[in-house]
Amino acid sequence: MKLLSPAISRLARLRYWKIEQWKNDPVAAQREVLQDLVTHGQYTEFGRLYGFNELFNIRTFKQTVPIQDYNDLKPYIERTINGEQNLLWNTPVAWFAKSSGTTSDKSKFIPISDESLENNHYQGARDVLTLYYNYNRESDLLTGKGLVIGGSHQVSKLNEDVHCGDLSAVLLQNAPFYGQWLRTPELSIALMDEWESKIEQLAQSTIYENVTSISGVPTWTMVLVKRILEISGKATLKEVWPNLELYIHGGVSFVPYREQFHKLIGPGVNYLEMYNASEGFFAAQDDPDEDGMLLFLSHGIFYEFMPLEEYGKKNPQTIGLSDVELNKQYALVISTNGGLWRYLLGDTVQFTSLFPFRIKVSGRVKHFINAFGEEVIVDNSDQAIAVASRETGAVVNDYTAAPVYFSDNANGAHEWLIEFEHPPADMQRFTVALDNALKAVNSDYEAKRHKDIALGLPVIHSLDKGVFKEWLKTKGKLGGQHKVPRLSNNRLYVEEILAMLKPQH
Repeated sequence: MKLLSPAISRLARLRYWKIEQWKNDPVAAQREVLQDLVTHGQYTEFGRLYGFNELFNIRTFKQTVPIQDYNDLKPYIERTINGEQNLLWNTPVAWFAKSSGTTSDKSKFIPISDESLENNHYQGARDVLTLYYNYNRESDLLTGKGLVIGGSHQVSKLNEDVHCGDLSAVLLQNAPFYGQWLRTPELSIALMDEWESKIEQLAQSTIYENVTSISGVPTWTMVLVKRILEISGKATLKEVWPNLELYIHGGVSFVPYREQFHKLIGPGVNYLEMYNASEGFFAAQDDPDEDGMLLFLSHGIFYEFMPLEEYGKKNPQTIGLSDVELNKQYALVISTNGGLWRYLLGDTVQFTSLFPFRIKVSGRVKHFINAFGEEVIVDNSDQAIAVASRETGAVVNDYTAAPVYFSDNANGAHEWLIEFEHPPADMQRFTVALDNALKAVNSDYEAKRHKDIALGLPVIHSLDKGVFKEWLKTKGKLGGQHKVPRLSNNRLYVEEILAMLKPQH
């Protein structure tokens, strides 16, 4: 490792000229990516269906291939899982990243090709290192180890040749040999599925390592950090690992966590946001003083941007990089070297800079809660309310829910404001039924709720009849198409409604 680390650092620093190439000529870089994707895709069943061999420019590609969601691609994915190949991509697909489900599936299975592993996910990770070194010239990052806090799905066999796991498990399982030397913990712990034991083993096995970086979603990272401080008796993580210099985060908004992390980690640590998902590695912070992340334009993904007003139309229009505007909401549509074609990702982004192109994730195309990586969507909550009502004899008029963030003394939770037509006889029973129903329809919520490690039981307030109506009235949104937002990823609506209740108690 001592010989490898300087070599890897040197290569990472030298690569910055490649990044500058696509930063300085972004439209050409994207045109080249699409050309390469279509060249691969023409040999697939999907490509033959849409005549990829006759698609010679972006305009005809968009005119010919309809926008897809997971359900559109699901038949191809299921056939690939069952052993067929050359359906969406023309090289063997032996891995699937398991992620949170759509309205009709508890989990999605996203195809991962060799090209998407190497030229997207791993290249994205290498470029994060390059971007970090470019801004931190004196960094000693690779003199120690990177603590990787992975996901919660074990690698499993779908058939003799095809495996699946959550993205971090797939990436760890396929990482180059030197990657094992540069990170901690060992693979057997990193891939553990049972989070209570995993957090304990992560803490015990890494506490005496020379950790220089941490990467993971804030939710689990905070749980681990608190446990390490308990074991060590130290006040901050910098006292445990004096050479710690970087925390890489992503997946959920870091805003609610920032203050607690500064307190727990201590001074002198850099923070870097990145935007990657099962479907691809999209962006990372290139400058800590700038708002937004640099969009990765030469990593096997072709981007289209759907203005939010187009969402839900029969033939929604998308635009390219040349036409995007600052601070406008766009739904992300991607074509990838894993075989996703004009795929509506579900995320919304805003551009914070147009040269270079920087984005920030602004939410999802639908109402949702994703404060802890649980990705609860309205379809999930509607189903859970229906199940809990059925099991307890309750009748619900309306509801809204929002996250309760981590505090010094408590884990996170979801707070529900529910207006009942007929309240349940036993509110605790209703709460447990709601919680169990959410676990049944959403595997990420189920993982976060496991043994209350990250998320506690939902907190439910029963509202008097008419409270939501009065709240809508105060917003000037009574009647017509105006509805109570089912889910919100911030506490604005919940706090407003709770404030209305205070004089009554």
